[in-house]
Amino acid sequence: MELKVPEGFGLGLRYSFAEDVLTSERSPRWFEIAPENWMGRGGFFKRVLHGVRERFPVVCHGLSLSIGSPDEPNYEFLKELKEFFREFEIGVYSEHLSFSSMEGDYLHDLFPLPFTEGMVKHVSEKIERVQDFLGMPLILENISYYYVPLKGMEEWEFINAILEESSAYMLLDVNNVYVNSVNHGYDPYEFIDRLPLDRVAYVHIAGHERGDRILIDTHGERVKEEVIKLLIYLLSKRPDLPVLLERDNNIPPYEELLEELEEIKGACDAQRVV
Repeated sequence: MELKVPEGFGLGLRYSFAEDVLTSERSPRWFEIAPENWMGRGGFFKRVLHGVRERFPVVCHGLSLSIGSPDEPNYEFLKELKEFFREFEIGVYSEHLSFSSMEGDYLHDLFPLPFTEGMVKHVSEKIERVQDFLGMPLILENISYYYVPLKGMEEWEFINAILEESSAYMLLDVNNVYVNSVNHGYDPYEFIDRLPLDRVAYVHIAGHERGDRILIDTHGERVKEEVIKLLIYLLSKRPDLPVLLERDNNIPPYEELLEELEEIKGACDAQRVV
């Protein structure tokens, strides 16, 4: 299945500034949306999204697939998703390597999977069914996590095994790598070195906060310098990777987000990696 991700630096589209996108003289190269937040919405929201889509490439980053749950794929949800993709001409769909539902109940969070061979097989089989139904590649993101239910291998081995077993791609969240490296005691640069970077479709960056004992992935702060340095290291190996800035909480004005995105891009440009 062919995959074509927009180039350059993009921004997560949020309700609070969606209309500003249509009037601002500045813009990122592309936008990412959570389809669950836009599906089934008409009127103003639908008109705005059509307006954004007419001007910019848009990719989807889902929240409800729950690829690691023991349930069969929710084909009613996938049908709605497929219709949404068709209406807005969406060709890129990413999700999370996690589970978020069980027996039809949605848990409204992203829970880590056991790092086991059995889970590799289970997830890989579900990936193929989802891809066959949607008729497009599936891209899976490494999540931030604060515990591991069962650990038969390291996280990077788990990710690699799924990418080897399936035809999925990876969405590499650099902030999640950094947060997990601090919380679980590993080297984030070595983690990136161990990934099959040729299977990475695009990159997420976001902010985090420091708690009493651990780092907390909040998506509510500016991207930390340590994460930008890790991004620069990644781009030194894959200069062509598209990069997406996420902000889900404490969302500032659109122009302020654009300034942060330009600063991050400038830091990368200064290292001659993009």
